[in-house]
Amino acid sequence: MAGNDYGWYPGHMAKSIRAIRDELKLVDLCIEVLDARVPLSSRNPDIDDLASGKFRLIVLGKSDLADENKTAEWVDHFKSKGIETLSVCSRDKKTSDEIKKAALKVCAEKIERDKKRGIVGRPLRAMVCGIPNVGKSTLINTITKKSPTKTGNKPGVTRSNQWVKTSMGLDLLDTPGLLWPKYEDKSVGFRLAVIGSVNDQVINTTQLAFETVDLLKDIYPGLLTSKYGCDESLKGEDIIKAVGIKNGILSKGGEVDIDRSSDQLLLDLRGGRLGRLTLEVATDNE
Repeated sequence: MAGNDYGWYPGHMAKSIRAIRDELKLVDLCIEVLDARVPLSSRNPDIDDLASGKFRLIVLGKSDLADENKTAEWVDHFKSKGIETLSVCSRDKKTSDEIKKAALKVCAEKIERDKKRGIVGRPLRAMVCGIPNVGKSTLINTITKKSPTKTGNKPGVTRSNQWVKTSMGLDLLDTPGLLWPKYEDKSVGFRLAVIGSVNDQVINTTQLAFETVDLLKDIYPGLLTSKYGCDESLKGEDIIKAVGIKNGILSKGGEVDIDRSSDQLLLDLRGGRLGRLTLEVATDNE
């Protein structure tokens, strides 16, 4: 599986990394937002270097789209590595309080140190970072209870750093989504493409859908049958045809439009219409 190259590294990302480095001297805390459906694949290894020496908090975003039990396992996994971690639905009103509580816990040492120096009440400054389309801007909008940052269900909406003040003792730096130039493991690029963190316009989404069928048959057997009424022993193209028939995606001649049906499968998965799915399992080796 995932023999194709799903890499995507537009020029603005290298520029964004340089801009983030310039802001880091102002930052107390790095809030790394991961996609709860692919927590490992959505970790940019460059962020460990960028955030070196900073307090760390991992937020598993889009947890309402992920398998609840597997998300709990991932939270425990990252905590076992010494990083405070919580899962959130970015639009949930409780998210603000959860983020504030976790930030205060992570930065307790700094807050106490400031107190001894007579510095009380200064807002914590947190950089919110992660790969494209994991919900960073949506998370910030929920925390601030307004919409100062642009959001969109496609990668690359945020193109520059934006400082956002909140009423909860946190100043947040919204940063562009950052991928890295080369994936050592091709399955990482594949999973990122599945969840929509790679721009669909630069990849073959039909081939991606065929490979996604194979993945779903492997980790969620019976799911495709229950959703589309197909025989899972069929090859990928025939299952995509079942998706097209189920959704009435036909060409003028009455044949199933394979390309549009492939896009529909990906939309169904990304939008949660296939249920709450997690595409990676936490193990001690990660």
